Amino acid sequence: MTSPTTLQSVPALGTHPASGSLPSRAETREQLARASYDLLVIGGGILGISTAWHAAQSGLRVALVDAGDFAGATSSASSKLLHGGLRYLQTGAVKLVAENHFERRAVSRQVAPHLANPLTFYLPVYKGGPHSAAKLGAGVFAYSALSAFGDGVGHLLSPAKAAQDVPELRTDNLKAVAVYGDDQMNDARMALMTVRAAVDAGAVVLNHAEVTGLRTTRGRVTGAELKDGLTGEEFGVNARLVLNATGPWVDHLRRMEDPHAAPSIRLSKGAHLVLKRTAPWKAALATPIDKYRITFALPWEDMLLLGTTDEVYEGDPADVSVTESDISQILDEAAFSVRDQQLQRDLITYSFAGLRVLPGGPGDTAKAKRETVVTEGPGGMLSVAGGKWTTFRHIGRTVLKKLEELPGRPLGDDFEPVSELPKRLPLPGVANPRAVEHRLLVDRPAPGPRMGADTARHLATHYGSLAFDIARLANEHPELAERVHPDAPEIWAQVVWARDHEWAQTPDDVLRRRTTLTIRGLATDEVRARVREVLDKRQ
Repeated sequence: MTSPTTLQSVPALGTHPASGSLPSRAETREQLARASYDLLVIGGGILGISTAWHAAQSGLRVALVDAGDFAGATSSASSKLLHGGLRYLQTGAVKLVAENHFERRAVSRQVAPHLANPLTFYLPVYKGGPHSAAKLGAGVFAYSALSAFGDGVGHLLSPAKAAQDVPELRTDNLKAVAVYGDDQMNDARMALMTVRAAVDAGAVVLNHAEVTGLRTTRGRVTGAELKDGLTGEEFGVNARLVLNATGPWVDHLRRMEDPHAAPSIRLSKGAHLVLKRTAPWKAALATPIDKYRITFALPWEDMLLLGTTDEVYEGDPADVSVTESDISQILDEAAFSVRDQQLQRDLITYSFAGLRVLPGGPGDTAKAKRETVVTEGPGGMLSVAGGKWTTFRHIGRTVLKKLEELPGRPLGDDFEPVSELPKRLPLPGVANPRAVEHRLLVDRPAPGPRMGADTARHLATHYGSLAFDIARLANEHPELAERVHPDAPEIWAQVVWARDHEWAQTPDDVLRRRTTLTIRGLATDEVRARVREVLDKRQ
């Protein structure tokens, strides 16, 4: 890592604000408290963010707040996939798979091609496994057909060919490998770009702002009381309609409106491990564990992502964590198809757990459909929960349509109906990431520092064309072109950018969700201290 001597030699690090910086938290609090909004969205996970984005597109005055960071919980703890849902074919949910594929293709090709990338999946068939080669071969063919063969034709592959692409594939008793295509993303980056899109459309947003109570007028919920989690300052927001999109906390907020509200959801914990890779991976592994469950081994961010677990969770959502039992289960299940040398515990750099929000009721969580549940409380507050990352645009549009159709039309008529909104409006920075990467490497100013190829690739695939603004900041202030850690592609200009353009308030905001330092195991005390210094120099 950059030595303390070097760090001391650049005392101006981070004092140069990025051009066009966001308003300060104080200015945002004042704006939220002073104005009256059509819609207050409580909850900055992807469901709330997508709804705010679509509502702002329609012309509604929208405010969005979250007690923590945007995508700070479930939405940054997913398996990082945009996928059709291969396992849903087993339950006969053909229409659902087709709809998921439609959304996946829209996001990866038109809405956010700079943030999503295609990923080939190998589904190994072992002797004595839960499924036959014929069944899986037919399954992946049907799966690709439902995607209009846009990712090729699902087929069977020989174990020898698969082992060439995935050297760590366990080949003992391997009979065949089924092949299909889906897409992958960095979920936190996708969420942040969607926040930016919502703000570009007119929404006002504030993270680290906790709801302490609801405002009511003649028995109807008309806003919320809030407390700034960083300064302790209290303020309030008035709105014609309040949407509870707090994910695992949805029933907690419902009970603020109605102390006797019955539970509307149940929670399932999904844990993941991130490991250093011992060899190149040209494909992902999706290995059947039983009739319904699959364990993934995914090449992601130059690392390997393993998971996931699926178990009922009944504790405080804030306390969810990865246990020793989770780690053992993930490694044991991965060992069905991954060689032991790739599963050594000293390769683990990070672990995380998220909570899936499922409809309330009995049954195995592994078999539950990822449906979106919308309920209305006695005070008129709408609560929405559930769904899956792949369909985040569809969920936002669905919720907005629900708002349009509410009895009494509390939002009025002076806004664009969801049916008239652009169908595939791209997220900020949309561009061909390969073209952006090439330009970053070729178009650098002659006296400026040379950008590493891995940094150029990282910027292109996490920011799209906005990478040019980050590169310009690094060129104008050479100290910002230095790597935050020598073993990661990120540079200090990204930290300044996160502070001034992406609402980063804490070191975790930067290191866990705006960059990949934490998941790589590189968020050392020294790095955290330097990031804190940059954040404290906010203009």
